[in-house]
Amino acid sequence: MLTTTGTSVIPAIRRFVHWVADPDVTSVPQVRARVRATLEAWSVPLDAADVLLLAVSELVGNVVRHAGAGRMRVGVASGAGWLRLDVADQGSGLPRLPAPRAEVDPEAEGGRGLLIVQLMAAELGGELSVVAHEFGKSVRVRIPAS
Repeated sequence: MLTTTGTSVIPAIRRFVHWVADPDVTSVPQVRARVRATLEAWSVPLDAADVLLLAVSELVGNVVRHAGAGRMRVGVASGAGWLRLDVADQGSGLPRLPAPRAEVDPEAEGGRGLLIVQLMAAELGGELSVVAHEFGKSVRVRIPAS
């Protein structure tokens, strides 16, 4: 089940949309569709929208696969020349961010999602980060808005 928890104004952020969902397989396309609609409504350039849509698919998919229980929060923000995507869950494990120029085992069946998101964000001048907090963790993708 996916619910919208509201729109609010945060200093230096012009627009902010936030959803709460159960971390199950059906939430991946639901969240992606909501993020796509938000980015279209904000007239986000196609290259930036593509990066955020890939990121939300990977990050929500990771929550479904690894975090399991609890709720998941997804937020999209725009302001101060940046676009930001946050995916938070209540899982205790932190993802390992790939090292720059990381080598990926060509035989591995997983482990490429965060690397791909990190590289695509960096190509646009952005970044991928992880923030631990008392309720779990947040993975953030931040890219220039233009």
